[in-house]
Amino acid sequence: MRVKICGIRDLKEARAALEAGAHALGFVFAPSKRRIEPEVAREVIKKLPPFITVVGVFVNESPSRLLEIASFCRLHVLQLHGEEPPEYCRSLPYPVIKALRAKDISVLELIPRYSVEAILLDSYVPGSLGGTGKTFNWEIAQKAVAMGRPLILAGGLTPENVGEAIRKVRPYAVDVSSSVETNGRKDPEKMARFIEAVLKASFSNPGPNRDRD
Repeated sequence: MRVKICGIRDLKEARAALEAGAHALGFVFAPSKRRIEPEVAREVIKKLPPFITVVGVFVNESPSRLLEIASFCRLHVLQLHGEEPPEYCRSLPYPVIKALRAKDISVLELIPRYSVEAILLDSYVPGSLGGTGKTFNWEIAQKAVAMGRPLILAGGLTPENVGEAIRKVRPYAVDVSSSVETNGRKDPEKMARFIEAVLKASFSNPGPNRDRD
């Protein structure tokens, strides 16, 4: 089971996330309270150890600006949280994660349209594009997994509920941000508790994606 810690804003947070056991770090370049400037992200990423996946999070960014930031920061994966159409995603020369907000079961109709490396399902909250700390109906995520695409589960996951989420959904990966923060900053203890819960659930209930790890 893979774990991505999203909304990293400095080297201290990055190192704490990796020490806790994170496989991927997310850097938000879209308007957000967790937004990081490309110059700052580049300096953090330069100091990361090998074998860590660096993910850039964007919302309705122009292709030219997105690719400029991706190259400058040496990103590995692009995560798109806006209304980016399928053709936009196909045009990018990077692995792409397309985030979809699970307002209801109709979100499943969108998944086949996107030829991307993974789908991320997040909670639907009017006026917000992620990082809300709200859960959604995990039965929708179960149905998405059954479609055979690598699924990343996000939305309101916490150290207390992530084990249940994994046992019910059995996603390829989980993504967390707000629930591992204290006063708006990443909390080493909360990140460690979150990943400990992920590992416990993963080994007690290996799913169909286990051999990808």
